[in-house]
Amino acid sequence: MAQNAVNAKPVLRPASPNFSSGPCKKRPGWSADALETTVLGRSHRSKLGKQRMEEVIDRSRAILNLPDDYLLGVVPASDTGAVEMALWSMLGARGVDMLAWESFGATWVTDVIKQLKLEDVRTLEADYGTLPDLNTVDFDRDVVFTWNGTTAGVRVPNGDWIADDRKGLTICDATSAIFAMELPWDKLDVVTYSWQKVLGGEGGHGVIILSPRAVARLESHVPAWPMPKVFRMTKGGKLIDGIFRGETINTPSMLVVEDAIDALKWAEDIGGLEGLLKRTRANRAYLDAWLATSDWAADLAADPETASNTSMCIKIVDPWALSLSDDQQATLPKRISQILEAEDIAMDINGYRDAPPGLRIWGGATVEPDDVKALLPWLDWAYLSVKAEIQTG
Repeated sequence: MAQNAVNAKPVLRPASPNFSSGPCKKRPGWSADALETTVLGRSHRSKLGKQRMEEVIDRSRAILNLPDDYLLGVVPASDTGAVEMALWSMLGARGVDMLAWESFGATWVTDVIKQLKLEDVRTLEADYGTLPDLNTVDFDRDVVFTWNGTTAGVRVPNGDWIADDRKGLTICDATSAIFAMELPWDKLDVVTYSWQKVLGGEGGHGVIILSPRAVARLESHVPAWPMPKVFRMTKGGKLIDGIFRGETINTPSMLVVEDAIDALKWAEDIGGLEGLLKRTRANRAYLDAWLATSDWAADLAADPETASNTSMCIKIVDPWALSLSDDQQATLPKRISQILEAEDIAMDINGYRDAPPGLRIWGGATVEPDDVKALLPWLDWAYLSVKAEIQTG
């Protein structure tokens, strides 16, 4: 985009302005009328309630191509609850390496050091836009990491860095990666996510996936701290396997479960996991093509191999913008977001509050690639509009 061009407002508009990184856009064509409501008002422990819980588990397993000996269960408190459940239940048996390069990874570090008060903790950190040195991770220890840094737009490129002969567990927060990126199940022992990201589902519930190695840890390790009920996955030293057959720890929202089933059926209709991956790759490809010609925007990810195709984060690199004060630089993306919301073009695309100033565009599978393509000229228009506002005072 040439900055001295006439700043004409684009004509083509995204069909949906929803580009929020969570909760994320509903699947194309979604309507509350599509949800099955027979189970509403019934007990989640009834035969029908359990059938619906089992259905969401079975459909999820099938789409993810989960190994037969891996378990998948629905747990309380979204992805945060699922991660906390894993940390509180499994850590302490050996030292742990904590990887952090954005706000959520940093939160897990804080929990492990300040809440669980583990002593043998190594923290491998990196600034927003980069990854820690993955070659320094010690897999004789437990390892906790996010697959995709939702607030930084940076992901691990693959699982090649994870040792096949690891002695510790790998605990992966994959909430903005799963259903959009290929996960190597043989490298992962605990995986957590929520429905409100790539599936566009509703909040309140998380999902936890356990490998046989994770189950063995649960049944052999007794944490040194009291365990809240919502974190307990064992009783008498044995796994409570009903959690992975639809018998939830606390009362779930069956409406949220029905919404998740609806999203999973849509995923099946578009080709399952490969169909979901295809859509997210197309969204990323449109952004990459635009960034390649932009003279004011660049990807926050320093290495293109680590750039997210879901939480796509961009920074402003126009020399004029970088010459502004820190407060003025922080104002730029906020004002761009305000303008685009007022035009009903893009909602909720200002960067995460703890991240460097920038924009964050969700590119998960529920977002139509044509909407990402239509959005990009509007970003140029909004940026030049804000630049003119500041220059003219």
